[in-house]
Amino acid sequence: MNDTPRRRPGRPPQVSADQIVTAAIGLIDDDGLDALTMRALGARLGVAAMSLYRHVPHRDAVLAAVVNRLVTAALADLEPQPSWPEAATGFARAYRAMLLSHPNAVPLLATHPVDVGAVTPLLAGVLDRFAADGIAQDTALIALQSIGVYTLGHALAQVGSPPDRTADPAAAEYYDQWFAAGLRAMVKGFRP
Repeated sequence: MNDTPRRRPGRPPQVSADQIVTAAIGLIDDDGLDALTMRALGARLGVAAMSLYRHVPHRDAVLAAVVNRLVTAALADLEPQPSWPEAATGFARAYRAMLLSHPNAVPLLATHPVDVGAVTPLLAGVLDRFAADGIAQDTALIALQSIGVYTLGHALAQVGSPPDRTADPAAAEYYDQWFAAGLRAMVKGFRP
């Protein structure tokens, strides 16, 4: 018996799901979240909007894939750290860097949950640092989720500022200091 899925006759797909997500991120980065429509996405890819539905069932599926891709990218290169406070801080900094590099996507990340099952393996090195100090994984995940929400809220406050203030180096420095101080306090609060 042949287990190979049968394709319907017709033209081969002109785009892949991966290309759709990449284009969606580019569209959000360039034009904002409200600009992401299936028609605009198709135009960006040079295909009819209807052809996108071969790969994604609807716009919300595209948004979910964007969230997962961005969070995965933020966590993919986390460096091993010697202790859980340093690992948690590294996680927050990597997440914040991704958020600030995609400011138009921050409201999306604030309103669409990430696939925890996809992200948890990427946090293995961070979770290992908690485990090394005898902290259970469920407690570690609560700490990381709390730190993630703090980081996301802080980024939302920063990118939601009037554009002329966010370009100001003094404002950026203030936000950096504010974030670091809050993160230190939060990590310290999770110490057993």
